[in-house]
Amino acid sequence: MKQDMTLDILIQIAHGLAEHFGPQCEIAIHDVTRDLSSTIVHIENGQISGRAEGDAASNVVLEALHTPPEELKDQIGYLTRTADGRALKSSTVYIRDKSGSLRYIFSVNYDIASLKAVDELIRGLITTRPVTAQSDKAEQKEQESVPRIPHTVTELLDSLIEQALAEVGKPVVMMTKEDKIKVVRYLNDAGAFLITKSGDRIASMLGISKFTLYRYMESNTP
Repeated sequence: MKQDMTLDILIQIAHGLAEHFGPQCEIAIHDVTRDLSSTIVHIENGQISGRAEGDAASNVVLEALHTPPEELKDQIGYLTRTADGRALKSSTVYIRDKSGSLRYIFSVNYDIASLKAVDELIRGLITTRPVTAQSDKAEQKEQESVPRIPHTVTELLDSLIEQALAEVGKPVVMMTKEDKIKVVRYLNDAGAFLITKSGDRIASMLGISKFTLYRYMESNTP
């Protein structure tokens, strides 16, 4: 079947941008109508994140599918990381069809790891005060909170669960009912339950039944 014109144009733009900015610039096009395990329909310089055409959705796709189309706004210049921790400057553009429904997500990820290394070297040379332990902890917390680009839906769910647990800041064995509700709400807001069989995995992780999980999703507990 012939590829639609919108995708043809997006691929042309992706190729042009990748040629212009060079091998440090990854561009991925997601088709949100496809199964979450294979939303990438085109990618340039996929070696940056280790992904290829046919690979899974990212956090950005889940959030978009969980958000009303009229509330989606393009996101420009935010920080993400590769699976091995390299920093990326990312931008996301939402492409809608004629009816206004979301159809494609056009993602740009620029590898800034080497640039950050140069920046840190320069700052180290010109700084007049030593970095405090408090600022070290703040930087570490920031790095831990930055989402990493997954290769599979399993990695995506793992990442979301890790973020939810970090948000609560307690091991599961020490969580109260309210803590577990907070975890479930976080995952629900992130679109985690759009992933097939995620409910089974999350319920098991929290040590609760599927029935209790659904009750937590609907709970009004603050």
